[in-house]
Amino acid sequence: MRLHGITIQLLVRKQIGTDAFNAPIYQETAESVPNVLVGQPSSTEVIDAQNLTGKKIVYWLGIPKGDTHDWENVNVILPAPFSGTFRTFGYEQTGILDMIPLGWGRNIAVERYVCDGPIGVTGMTGA
Repeated sequence: MRLHGITIQLLVRKQIGTDAFNAPIYQETAESVPNVLVGQPSSTEVIDAQNLTGKKIVYWLGIPKGDTHDWENVNVILPAPFSGTFRTFGYEQTGILDMIPLGWGRNIAVERYVCDGPIGVTGMTGA
């Protein structure tokens, strides 16, 4: 049996203009990222993150080596059995990639993300 990740959808934000108040307008597009590991945090990590940031870690994502996406404060869609939209938070944890065995070299925490409207609506404003 070979260790492998799953394909997830990373929602990449791109500024497409500004509104009447000169605030940026963004559009999110989904990009598939293969071979992402999904792991559960320890109870200590959950408590520590809540105490420090007020956010609850639901999963850790193991990002494959060679991936060039920006993973900080972005939305991700995970397939079954995780099924849902999540938001990354905090900074990527990375190591010396040449010293890390296997195919993953960075980790980032995700929290469950709930919104009232559809994700990726053109004309979304705000930072």
